[in-house]
Amino acid sequence: MQGMGKTFRENLREELDYQDLTVKELSARTGIPKATLDCYLGARQTMPTADVAVKIAAELGVSVEYLVTGSDRRADSAGKKYKQILEDLKRLPPERLETVSIIVAALTPDGPKPARPF
Repeated sequence: MQGMGKTFRENLREELDYQDLTVKELSARTGIPKATLDCYLGARQTMPTADVAVKIAAELGVSVEYLVTGSDRRADSAGKKYKQILEDLKRLPPERLETVSIIVAALTPDGPKPARPF
């Protein structure tokens, strides 16, 4: 059953686009054949089994509920809160991202962690 008017196919495609991932990359990361993922994204809108949906959701960092309905009651408020921040970060040049990373690390409760190169 699809809620909120969006389909699994639409939500999966939207999330792949948002994360700038290809179907081939998702396939490599999950071990799910590309042809199988293509079926979920195709016109026939094949639905994955629960275990496959869990694997896809885990790799994308979203809930199965989000993929199926387009909404996740638990994550909606947090997701909206951080989505704009993530969009802003994507537009920063690498040297600015490094600066932001250092600032965030310094502000975390458990102290700074070694910086990762961008």
